[in-house]
Amino acid sequence: MDKEERPTPTVEDYLGVIYTLTRDGEAVIGRKLADWLEVSAPTVTATLQRMVRDGWVTMAHDKTIHLTEMGKRAAASVIRRHMLTELLLARVLGVPWSKVHAEADRLEHSLSAETTDAVENLVEDPRFCPHGNPLPGHEDLTQNLIPLLEAEVSQTYILARVHEEIEQNPDLLHFLEARHLMPGTPITVTAILPFNETITVQAEGVETVLGLNIARHLFVDRVPAKPCACGATSK
Repeated sequence: MDKEERPTPTVEDYLGVIYTLTRDGEAVIGRKLADWLEVSAPTVTATLQRMVRDGWVTMAHDKTIHLTEMGKRAAASVIRRHMLTELLLARVLGVPWSKVHAEADRLEHSLSAETTDAVENLVEDPRFCPHGNPLPGHEDLTQNLIPLLEAEVSQTYILARVHEEIEQNPDLLHFLEARHLMPGTPITVTAILPFNETITVQAEGVETVLGLNIARHLFVDRVPAKPCACGATSK
């Protein structure tokens, strides 16, 4: 970040969440930060006051929080470090998919810019983290994905993305991993029951019932058309 001072680990955590919420078009407010970071409202208020003082964020009249240009650079840096660390852990060190987020959380703050660049050169095709979320600068690659909630029954899709908000729950990540619900896996929607707020999907022969509150954080891609012998395409 040129000669700008690097944020503290706590501030980097806040910047990362603000960046993610802003990327997805969500209004960033203190309550959302408190829920995501699992801290009290007074703690969020005190931290945001320091961040405003130090020039990382601004606070609008409607209490929404916005990154400054300096804040955007710092946030993109920490997100990049986190995701590249996840890729290193998953692809090079063989850490289980459900554990790479928590491990990266512990390592990301200590990586230098030089080490981060070296990791990027080491991992293959670093455009998405292991959970399918785009690295900074590649956000357009996920724009055509659809939420699992919008999928059609009896249709097959590729699970492409597990949103960062789900990554905060290691037990849920372990559950998804055990049920083969990870990016790159073909899944078929077998039932959507709005009355009890569930959606049922099948992946690798395993049927799983998910709550809609979980399904809204999963994103899928339509299975591409396959060429048939006649030269046309079939789905």
